[in-house]
Amino acid sequence: MSRRVDRFQREHRWAGFPLAVVYKFVDDLGSYQAALLTYYAFVSLFPLLLLAVTVLGYLLAGDPAAQQAVLGSALRNFPVVGQEIGDNVHALHGNAWGLVFGIAVSVYGGLGVTQAAVTTMCQVWAIPVAERPALPVAYGRGAAVLVVVGGGVLLTTALSGLTTAVGASVPGWAAGAVGRTVPVLVAVVINTGLFLAGYRLLTPRRLTPRRLLPGAVVAAVAWQALQLVGTYLIGHQLQGSSASYGLFGIVLGLLFWLYLGAVIFLVGAQINAVRVLRLAPRSLLSIAFPDDRAVTRADRRAYRAYAASQRRKTFQTVAVDFHPDRATGPGPGTDTGQMSFEELLGERDAERRRTRRHPRWLPHRPSAATPPTRQDS
Repeated sequence: MSRRVDRFQREHRWAGFPLAVVYKFVDDLGSYQAALLTYYAFVSLFPLLLLAVTVLGYLLAGDPAAQQAVLGSALRNFPVVGQEIGDNVHALHGNAWGLVFGIAVSVYGGLGVTQAAVTTMCQVWAIPVAERPALPVAYGRGAAVLVVVGGGVLLTTALSGLTTAVGASVPGWAAGAVGRTVPVLVAVVINTGLFLAGYRLLTPRRLTPRRLLPGAVVAAVAWQALQLVGTYLIGHQLQGSSASYGLFGIVLGLLFWLYLGAVIFLVGAQINAVRVLRLAPRSLLSIAFPDDRAVTRADRRAYRAYAASQRRKTFQTVAVDFHPDRATGPGPGTDTGQMSFEELLGERDAERRRTRRHPRWLPHRPSAATPPTRQDS
């Protein structure tokens, strides 16, 4: 039965690709990565909100309503608990030097989550330790992400007012449908752009937007769906804990929400990595049974990348051997795993050109000049 299911998912991309994404998520310890991002996001959230309130207080000093509108757009991403957070965040005050120091501390605290995200993206894309960005470069990428997210919040606020005006101008019989649909579509488009920019800035590799767009779209749609059911989820999560733990129950709900957001962010990144690095289809049993020999090319490619990602010196070589009949020692089939990221992308594009005439959703038909070979042994 398992062999039949394995053969089916290998021959059908719509079944094999999601399985490969799940396996990649498990291989990268995705649940632990999400927990790490949740911790840093929780620690960074209040410094970032403190910074946002302070900056808005100076930029929109004469318009308190606009300040609340922008802050409300940011807190709308945290159903139920957003109002509680907003009531406990106040702008920084004091003399000029004290204000500068407070802003600097807030920026440094806010960059914690971006540094964790850079490290996570390096692991998702199997980037060797020796090739990962230095600390100043990583902080620069993190600062760029904060600027993009801040711009996204401002854009969301502006478009929210625009969609409200458009909905008011629509005839009564269609106002309800337009008022519900247009804001959701606008939010999905904006979130797609934010996820796309985040994946691009946080990944220290040259990746075109076209390569990152599928994961960004999936993440944006999933995040919007989570927003639509978020009130129920958070409310249900806090229903029993609020009475017993009070404010601590709000903290539990916030952590739960941040964890779900981190999982969505990672799944979108894994979709892009599996697609670009050609890590599908995977063997159905290889993840649970280390002795399973029916591995695919994608399995070998993934295991080579995992091993090469541990290279810590530029002059270090990592050798990968796939010979189950030999216990130890490299052999003639040893792969050094040193193919560069750009070479891997070039190999992928070349294979796509070779197979362009044959639809991907059809099983591969080897030509008469090339005898069929087993790719899973």
